[in-house]
Amino acid sequence: MRHSITRKITAIMISIVAGTVLLCWFINTTLLESYYIEHKQKSLLDTFDMVYKESGSGRTDEDEFLIKLETKCSNSDISYMIISSDSTIMQSNVGNDEHLLFQFLSLIFHSNDGKAQVLKNTDEYMVEKTKDSRLKTDYLVLLGNLQNGNMILMRTAVESIKESVDIANQFLAYVGVIMVVLCAVIIYIVTRKITNPILQLADISKRMTNLDFDAKFQGKGENEINLLGDHMNQLSETLEKTISELKSANNELQIDIERKTEIDEMRKEFISNVSHELKTPIALIQGYAEGLSECINDDAASREFYCEVIMDEADKMNTMVKNLLTLNQLESGSEQVVFERFDLLEVIQGVVNATAILREQSGISLNIHAQETEYVWADEFKTEQVLTNYISNAIHYAAGEKRIDVSVIQEDGKVRVEVFNTGNPIPEKEISHIWDKFYKVDKARTREYGGNGIGLSIVKAIMDSFHQKCGVRNEEDGVTFWFELDGRVSGCADEGKN
Repeated sequence: MRHSITRKITAIMISIVAGTVLLCWFINTTLLESYYIEHKQKSLLDTFDMVYKESGSGRTDEDEFLIKLETKCSNSDISYMIISSDSTIMQSNVGNDEHLLFQFLSLIFHSNDGKAQVLKNTDEYMVEKTKDSRLKTDYLVLLGNLQNGNMILMRTAVESIKESVDIANQFLAYVGVIMVVLCAVIIYIVTRKITNPILQLADISKRMTNLDFDAKFQGKGENEINLLGDHMNQLSETLEKTISELKSANNELQIDIERKTEIDEMRKEFISNVSHELKTPIALIQGYAEGLSECINDDAASREFYCEVIMDEADKMNTMVKNLLTLNQLESGSEQVVFERFDLLEVIQGVVNATAILREQSGISLNIHAQETEYVWADEFKTEQVLTNYISNAIHYAAGEKRIDVSVIQEDGKVRVEVFNTGNPIPEKEISHIWDKFYKVDKARTREYGGNGIGLSIVKAIMDSFHQKCGVRNEEDGVTFWFELDGRVSGCADEGKN
């Protein structure tokens, strides 16, 4: 990255280290020599004060003092000479006393062409910085008067400090370059350890903007970055949960909208179907009623026929309304379902007996294939409705051999009832719709026997209220409708009311 934190921190730290090295070099160059001369001057003054005090007590010739003086002068690289008022050398730590005395005298009388620099001047001493014209060397020279009337001359060389400063600066330059490089490497490594978690957090935040919440921060420790990473993980989980809830709510809302649309369409379709089903009987009733009122046929037989048509159509309308009410109660769940144990064969036999006249009129034979008794758990009245609808439907559509078979089969605790009738099969594309309200496969024939397409819808609603299955399948020579019931207690919700 062009503006990465690693580069910025590395550049800043390198600048600080390089600046520190340059500052040290500048201080060495400008101040070290002055500091060194000040230090040398202090050493001269300390030595002078020691000798000055001892000269007042007359102990300058004692061995203890001489050893102390020699030690101090040796440590501070000081050459000294004590001379009397008649220029006799009393003490000296230099082998060539005469040569040193000549140098001192030359300095005293400023024989160095006026190049001496007075650093400090008092009544007891004077300190000068001067150059030896022969050796071309700088010296600090102290000329002082002792309490006993003698004069002391002290000298220390300062020329070596310049060379020391140059060497120190050169060494500092080498060390500075090495330290800058080393510091750059160390800082880069350290900053990478800091910025890598930040880059990881940046990548996680980028993925979160794309609603990808799988990435998690893996840092360890308790520093600020890891704390931020933990909060990012919590934020990711919270966002994922919230978005999931929003999607679920949106999905439920979409389902509700679709359901509302479907219900609205079903309502429109229901109104249309009911209007269509009621239109014909109402028209017939109206027509025949008008005929009676206008006395189109005065004979009793005609009037009786007109009345029979009116009653028949009214009965059909009444049956359809009752069926619609029953279906509505079943679909809304307001219809009470009472589970009880009863003999299924008795119910089948009752329905068969009730439809005997219709079969005889149509010349249809009916066979029951079952044991003598078959107990099941269900609502007996609604089970009878299902059987009545199945057998009535079979009677109306029976053709060819005109045979109906009612079979009762036990399978894994279930009792399956199958009602078969010979005749034409149901077109495959129609099978999935036969359970819909007002749906008729053969509309002409349905109208012929007075059907309105609600019977199978009632069957489906009853079986759904039982939480059981029902269905239909085409056979080689006819059609079989079937439904299942529980043959044992397990599987029923309760022996009482559901």
